[in-house]
Amino acid sequence: MEVDSQEQLQRKQSTYLSLDENFEIQKEVYRGQQYSQIYFARLHMMRTLLYSLVPNWKSHLPVCTVLELEEGKECIIVGTLYKHMKLKPCILDEYSKERSVAPLIKPHNFMHQDDYLVLEDESGRVKLGGTKLSPSVYVTGVVVALHGKETSAGAFFVEDVLEAGLPPQIERPLKSREDKYVVFVSGLSIGSSSSNPLQFQLLVDHITGHLGDEEEQGFAAEIVHLVIVGNSVEISHGLLNGQNLASKDQSRLSEPFKELDILLTQIAASLPLDIMPGSSDPANFALPQQPLNRCLFPGSATYNTFRSCTNPHCFELDSIRFLGTSGQNIDDLTKYSEAKDKLDFLERTLRWRHLAPTAPNTLGCYPFTDRDPFLIDSCPDVYFVGNQEKYETRLLKGLEGQLVRLICIPRFCETGVAVVLNMRNLECHALTFGTQISS
Repeated sequence: MEVDSQEQLQRKQSTYLSLDENFEIQKEVYRGQQYSQIYFARLHMMRTLLYSLVPNWKSHLPVCTVLELEEGKECIIVGTLYKHMKLKPCILDEYSKERSVAPLIKPHNFMHQDDYLVLEDESGRVKLGGTKLSPSVYVTGVVVALHGKETSAGAFFVEDVLEAGLPPQIERPLKSREDKYVVFVSGLSIGSSSSNPLQFQLLVDHITGHLGDEEEQGFAAEIVHLVIVGNSVEISHGLLNGQNLASKDQSRLSEPFKELDILLTQIAASLPLDIMPGSSDPANFALPQQPLNRCLFPGSATYNTFRSCTNPHCFELDSIRFLGTSGQNIDDLTKYSEAKDKLDFLERTLRWRHLAPTAPNTLGCYPFTDRDPFLIDSCPDVYFVGNQEKYETRLLKGLEGQLVRLICIPRFCETGVAVVLNMRNLECHALTFGTQISS
């Protein structure tokens, strides 16, 4: 009987394909490049796409550049949006004698009722008017096609907007698949004052099958992959101020990594895992963040199941495509635009076909000269974002039959919540780990 139960609890396997090559910085070097080049690359790629969509949208209208606009003549223009924001922080304000004393409307958001949009292409720029294009929805860096006409005041009155829309998706039969689960967790923040080692150990024991009854262990055996979505450690800013560290401070600096490595070693011995860098992790600040150095993980990195990945991260499991970030792109959108929930921001980035439209304007990124790695050319089946306030999910359906599971993964250190996705049907649910004893 013991042999039979052992056979039943063999962990399921899945085929893995990394698609991070686009986000890897290899031959590129900093040589004083200007960020204008990444905007040119973005506009060139997106304009080609939008031009191909215009005939099915409004074939009777001519397409022209900003320089070719004529007052009262209806046409279509394609370009990059720039949002003029009254409250947008500016480093020059620190040195300005006439520094604004106007208080921020919200401490986390820089929107103002006087904000307005401008469209720019290689020939020039024009201020946009009308109610079709809301400044609260759009951000600097989005490429769109606009139907309208120039007014006597020299502005462009927008009558309709064409976005790129969801990219094409490779059709994958889901119904014939078996139950296999992927677990997402973010914001472990090991080393912070609020971290709970027991909570982390419960998570590890659960997904490795060392916790629970036969049913829970049977479920654990169907977990084929773990993705750790950024902000795994948190180091005190006092230890990172550039001063020489005393020996006891050096110990405090390495302690979170040792604790993380112990946890990851237990997981890597049982199932494959991907770890992505986040804003608090020891990785480059600018996107795309490069993989965390394997020397930080002397125990877990010895397993071939351990993978240190980029942020953003793209991969396939059993031909199901996953795309995700550690949250910086969405967090930046919340500062410069508004939506009813975080899932709306995720949906917008897919419809704009761009993971991080605010980069490089307000979000740090590498100054690429000949490409924009954040363009989304193929629609993922699962699009996830880590380090959010709460767990949210939605199934997004595209006009051409695309199905995308959107997931906001909460910070585990604060919520004790991990997210589980069933690859068979793209359904997902939250797993909550608590250490409080109920009375």
